Amino acid sequence: MEAKPCIDSLAVKNSHVLPPDTNSHGTLFGGKLMAYIDDVAAIASVRHCRKPVVTASTDSVDFLQPVFEGDTICLEAFVTWTHNTSMEVFVKAITENLLTGERKVCTTAFLSMVAVDEHNQPTPVPPVYPESKEEKWLHEGAAKRREQRNLRRKESKELAELFGTGLPWKKDE
Repeated sequence: MEAKPCIDSLAVKNSHVLPPDTNSHGTLFGGKLMAYIDDVAAIASVRHCRKPVVTASTDSVDFLQPVFEGDTICLEAFVTWTHNTSMEVFVKAITENLLTGERKVCTTAFLSMVAVDEHNQPTPVPPVYPESKEEKWLHEGAAKRREQRNLRRKESKELAELFGTGLPWKKDE
């Protein structure tokens, strides 16, 4: 497979924050923002590999700035790194007050997306290469982030095994 530049996968999503999207504080629901993040990451990763994808993991999402009703939210995503069947996607979300023009980064996130075939089995993806200074910075740190994700996944599996599927109020069963 021929390598592709990061910029070829760029996906941008804009949305106006309306009352049904907000909580009792008049700010965007965190879960709604996380859904936007997953959606734009999926678009970027499919654009890169031209195959269906599934989300394998989302790194921590820190809400840096509130997104108020009436603002817009703009998400930008692109593939920063690939490994066999998986892709790391960087997402940046910016909130904008449409009346003042003030813009703030409200969150950043990394997601791991896996390309799948017609049987929902992992399938190879093309390599990606960075061109800009920012893309190179993200690309250089990707292997370390992958190691951290693998460790976190191992710990999650151990927790799942430890706690199992039993009901917490029936500890003896």
